[in-house]
Amino acid sequence: MRFPNTLYVGHYPLLLHSAFEFAGIFIAFRYYLWLKKKQGDIIQSERRMFVIIGASLGAVLGARVVGSLENLPAWINSASPWLYFFGNKTLVGGLLGGLAGVELVKIMIREKQNTGDLFTFPLLLGMIIGRLGCFFAGLHEETYGLPSHMPWALDLGDGTPRHPVTLYEILFLVLLWIVLARVKKNYLLFPGALFKMFLISYLLFRLCLDFIKPGWRYCFGLGTIQLVCIAGLLYYAKYILNPRSLIVSKREYAR
Repeated sequence: MRFPNTLYVGHYPLLLHSAFEFAGIFIAFRYYLWLKKKQGDIIQSERRMFVIIGASLGAVLGARVVGSLENLPAWINSASPWLYFFGNKTLVGGLLGGLAGVELVKIMIREKQNTGDLFTFPLLLGMIIGRLGCFFAGLHEETYGLPSHMPWALDLGDGTPRHPVTLYEILFLVLLWIVLARVKKNYLLFPGALFKMFLISYLLFRLCLDFIKPGWRYCFGLGTIQLVCIAGLLYYAKYILNPRSLIVSKREYAR
């Protein structure tokens, strides 16, 4: 396999990364609408729209800020800092930026309900599809791993076997989907608990995964994404220290 992979539409080349990124957003949103119709929503439609707008704007801004801070010297020394800013993005920044956007909008519209559960599985689906695109991008996107001698290491285009970190992440996301689906089925959860479990799990995973990814480091061998992950985990510290606070009770099924 050659990296980056390109799809041709007529005579026009289209990077598979871009195609999968668009497909991930489109399919995840359609899945969200299907779940909303099937399960219903705990908040009014117009309020949900404000929440989606807040999440989208926060995600775009957060993704760019964290993406640019991944290599602060490169950003500072860039010939065009604004172009550098808009050309870099990260998933962790998008998730936490989206969370911040939602919380800000909820304060503005005085919404007290937890709103994240309905987004959980659509986010997982979109992330899985998007990470397939990152894999096909090879070294074109900074989502590759460090050189490795493990049997499953892959050459992503530079002749050096590397950790296929995007495939690690896809596997983790699939397993997380299965675990969360079982938790939802077997336990009665407080509103918002499912999303909190998802985000805590993903932040912990990324904190560990980024040790085998190259990149500029701030201190103690920690990069920007890892520091942002730690900040997010501190935000959810009370649930990490007492995970049972997310669970109302175990569901009882008639035999």
